[in-house]
Amino acid sequence: MSLAFATRLAGVFAGQGRLCVGIDPHSWLLSEWNLPDSAEGAREFGLRVVDAADGLAGIVKPQVAFFERFGARGFDALEQVISDARSRGILVIADAKRGDVGSSVDAYGETWLGDGSPLESDAVTLNPFQGVGALHGPFELAHRNGKGVFVLAATSNPEGIAGQKAKLASGATLARSILDDVTTWNAAHATGPLGDVGVVLGATLDLSGFELGDAPVPAPPVLAPGFGHQGASASALKTIYGNLADGVIVSESRALLAAGPGGIRQAVAARAEEVRLASG
Repeated sequence: MSLAFATRLAGVFAGQGRLCVGIDPHSWLLSEWNLPDSAEGAREFGLRVVDAADGLAGIVKPQVAFFERFGARGFDALEQVISDARSRGILVIADAKRGDVGSSVDAYGETWLGDGSPLESDAVTLNPFQGVGALHGPFELAHRNGKGVFVLAATSNPEGIAGQKAKLASGATLARSILDDVTTWNAAHATGPLGDVGVVLGATLDLSGFELGDAPVPAPPVLAPGFGHQGASASALKTIYGNLADGVIVSESRALLAAGPGGIRQAVAARAEEVRLASG
């Protein structure tokens, strides 16, 4: 069996720290980087971001949508970006937010977590709208292949808050129920203090309103969007996440990417150090 994702993630935390650099080739960013709004531009953008992160940040997160808008050429560009990052030892979280049931969700798992898949990544984001239990196929595949999964639980977009805070018949919020299901899975499969299946919890939220409860054991990794441009400060990491802080991955995209090709490496270095101090 491959080395567990949780083990590899803990190694990144201890080495390069918790910063995750987003790779989001928006049209306006490609223009600011003097790149064409095309698959070729997205490929060049992604490769430059990987190069800027190398040795400074141990995790990157390509937003799949910005590549797949270019069709087959976009997927080819994404394959190259993922391959380049992983060849450098950088963990890749594919931000695909896929979700389905049965053989369909299993196929999504094989796409992003399968050994030898053209889009093979180290982890993927999944949508649990059809129930966390429907995602057990990708969970199993991740466990076998040493991969990770991040399940949406409390996202930073305001449209999701009411539903994610909604109370189920059990009395738990939907977000808490998702976290509980993830904890149950990790308790049965994890071999250390950190699980392979994590959750997405937005950094701009007041998480107390989601009633997430005591610290889960083992701890889930937490993919935390909302830092930088969206307003959350790395210095507030422990205040925002409380007993979940030890597993937090600080995800930042636009504020770093807006530094441009000439300034992004310096921006990543500065933010990585800020995150390191905040999580130390």
